Amino acid sequence: MTANPRPVDYEALAATRAEIAETCMAPAGERRPSTARGIHHVAFLSSDVQRTVDFYQGILGFPLVEVLENRDYRGSTHFFFDLGHGNLLAFFDFPGLDLSGYAEVLGGLHHLAIAVSPRKWETLKARLTEHGIPWTVHSDVSLYFTDPDGTRLELLADPLGELYGADVL
Repeated sequence: MTANPRPVDYEALAATRAEIAETCMAPAGERRPSTARGIHHVAFLSSDVQRTVDFYQGILGFPLVEVLENRDYRGSTHFFFDLGHGNLLAFFDFPGLDLSGYAEVLGGLHHLAIAVSPRKWETLKARLTEHGIPWTVHSDVSLYFTDPDGTRLELLADPLGELYGADVL
């Protein structure tokens, strides 16, 4: 993230967040059920299919479950990893296109948080270290690092439906 060259009124931003929470967020017991059933898959770009498979399956332990040609771009590979609970992580490569590196832009991705057990969190932290992949820990349960193409990932050791020890659902 680059520094914002414009002055920022942090108090006004905090007041806006509080107002949105107050006016838009119902208490947990009063919320309507979501119209969604979950995330089927999230799709990212890959510059190298084998390297991506080696990272996500080999290092992180997410099984590769499907590989097929992208229906929208001839020669492109669309491939999927199992994240558990019916959730998939997908990738596309686009041979012949000049794709630039990761960029944080409006409408783009900041990071993907993936839930893991506390035991797996420790195991994966050690595996990242073993493979020379730098990481940082925040809030004692969030492990941040990047994939081979620069996508920011977070391994979160909180249970699904919790955020830093607090229920959010």
